[in-house]
Amino acid sequence: MTTRTALLERFDTHRPAVGMVHLPALPGAPEFDGDRDAVRARALADARRLAAGGIDGIVLENFGDAPFYPDNVPKHVVAEMTAIATDLTDAVDVPVGINVLRNDAEAALSIAAAVDAAFVRVNVHVGTAATDQGVIEGRAHETLRLRDQLATDVAILADVHVKHATPVGEQPIDRAALETVDRGKADGVIVSGPGTSVETPLADVERVVDGLAAHGHDRVPVFVGSGVTSETVGDCLAAGADGVIVGTALKAGGETTAPVASERVADLVAAARNSEPEQ
Repeated sequence: MTTRTALLERFDTHRPAVGMVHLPALPGAPEFDGDRDAVRARALADARRLAAGGIDGIVLENFGDAPFYPDNVPKHVVAEMTAIATDLTDAVDVPVGINVLRNDAEAALSIAAAVDAAFVRVNVHVGTAATDQGVIEGRAHETLRLRDQLATDVAILADVHVKHATPVGEQPIDRAALETVDRGKADGVIVSGPGTSVETPLADVERVVDGLAAHGHDRVPVFVGSGVTSETVGDCLAAGADGVIVGTALKAGGETTAPVASERVADLVAAARNSEPEQ
């Protein structure tokens, strides 16, 4: 199934602001504190604050599980995330996406299909990246076929030159985006800075947007995936982004691992709405 041109239709706005639910360490991870109920309660509290503040979508991610498995997490991680994702999709009425770090697209897609989530985020969908987990290779060929096998329309939102990684080779970011969409069949792409909470270069966003449009992919949504704040969201949208994914800027004190702060969500959503071009 292809969902490429319909991805943005899953949101109630044409310029969605998507918030992150960064899970604390799950059971089995080095920093797990032994309280499974607290992990789930924190996830639900963050999700409810995001939804109440007007956020347009949520990505659930096992952020606290560092050091991450490269591309095949244990079954207990899949089980924990499925249980939490089930509670979360029942608790909020916005599209939910799944990201299983570092790059387990099979697990993410399987969880998303099971809980009727809207999309998955895949860090390395095509090509090869050098990361702190080692060299990671994209498996678009497996992910697309699995989606068909599962008979699901979960959308694939793929990073281009993903953060915390160095692409192997000299491919420019606009060409990498084209390969991700044209040959990797991703439904949308994400452009980020080099690390969590680091501002995304607007020149990169513009290159990706223009490059996709020049090859007939102007309906493929482009999201900005790091460093977005209430002060910069307007610039991201003005650069041509169709949406933003925001984590750190929505947390108390601007700390990535802190709980979601309702006032920060409200500020970001208001800034995004005020920045939307008239239709």
